[in-house]
Amino acid sequence: MTLIRPTRRKVMQSLTGLAATAVAARAFMPGGAWAATTVPEVTGAKLGFIALTDSAPLIIAEEKGFYAKHGMTDMLVEKQASWGATRDNMALGSAGGGIDGGHILRPKAHLYTAGTVMQNNLSLPIYTLLSLNEQCQGISVTQDYADSGVGTDSSLLKDIFAAKRAAGAEIPVAMTFPGGTHDLWIRYWLAAGGIDPSTEVDLIVVPPAQMVANMKVGNMEAFCVGEPWNEQLVNQGIGFTACTTGEVWANHPEKILGMRADWVDAHPNATKAILMAVMEAQMWCEDAANKDEMAQILSKRQWYNVPVADIAARIKGEINYGNGRMENRPDLAMRFWGEAGSASFPWKSLDTWFVTENKRWGYLPGDLDTAALVNQTNRSDLWIEAATELGLDTSALGDSRGVETFFDGTTFDPADPEGYLDSLSIKTMV
Repeated sequence: MTLIRPTRRKVMQSLTGLAATAVAARAFMPGGAWAATTVPEVTGAKLGFIALTDSAPLIIAEEKGFYAKHGMTDMLVEKQASWGATRDNMALGSAGGGIDGGHILRPKAHLYTAGTVMQNNLSLPIYTLLSLNEQCQGISVTQDYADSGVGTDSSLLKDIFAAKRAAGAEIPVAMTFPGGTHDLWIRYWLAAGGIDPSTEVDLIVVPPAQMVANMKVGNMEAFCVGEPWNEQLVNQGIGFTACTTGEVWANHPEKILGMRADWVDAHPNATKAILMAVMEAQMWCEDAANKDEMAQILSKRQWYNVPVADIAARIKGEINYGNGRMENRPDLAMRFWGEAGSASFPWKSLDTWFVTENKRWGYLPGDLDTAALVNQTNRSDLWIEAATELGLDTSALGDSRGVETFFDGTTFDPADPEGYLDSLSIKTMV
């Protein structure tokens, strides 16, 4: 897909219209409507997922009966071919043969809502309902560079890439969707090492499940993707993991449960039921005693269709980097729930970083009202409603997780995103 960036006026018109719609919808069906009845308006919805380990809570909620427990007995959880297919199916909605929501890259809620990646730049209002997981993605490199010493410091590739470009070669580096999490992780990693991802490499889009096969035939120098694909790459001896994304930003957010805003507004009780089911599944996934069973379930043909060995280790923080380095790092394991649900709660401050990074690389206008977009898409209030219904203590949760610190010492203060942007030497803003 060719990415057509709309003008600032189109984006602002889209967001202004969305704001009015959201205000009207919430006035018509205020928060109190949730308390009026706990019976779901419908017994099912259609959710999509990509074969990535961070979709596990949606699958476990089905396999372990959590949806049915909360009255959602007719849920459909369907595999999607790519993030582009997910976008197109969400635009259709289940009424049009698509999906109502599901496992998506966190910035997609912002990009869909702003319309910047949608057909004809039309806004598709999306709500971020919860964060499915934290960390455990990987930045992997072809085996050709195994002796380079490259790790979290990408600068060791700068001269190698420059020499190849001087010889007329392209430097294909893959991510999964423009402006998505994997795009932002690999851009951050490259830029931190002094490599401009917009001019010194050739960023390409490859679906997650096709990453390993494409590196095997020499179609890319590096890629960023979620598990189990980095682990599979190592297990097949094709490449190695330079670093996990948890080493770039500890406990960073990743995928979300995102749903069409019109579906949520029309089905508030069903939405709460889905939230409660997925939250219970997240707690199950977080339990160390369930990790091996989780890997067995996810490996099934109808889910990921990959060997258990490609899933089991990294979800526990047992990392074989593939270049002779093996570490037991529980701190880098995939987190689904965290302390008091902190990994599941959709902190608005984290959305602020994603919108800011999409400004940094020109996917969103530099003068876009970040707070307005975050407030229109983030429904942490619904998370609190569902958690309260489950009897959980939410007193430690709020809008901001505070100042974030990255591996290179850069900090992001969500109260001052412009200061963060000003501090960055490599960026492509519009």
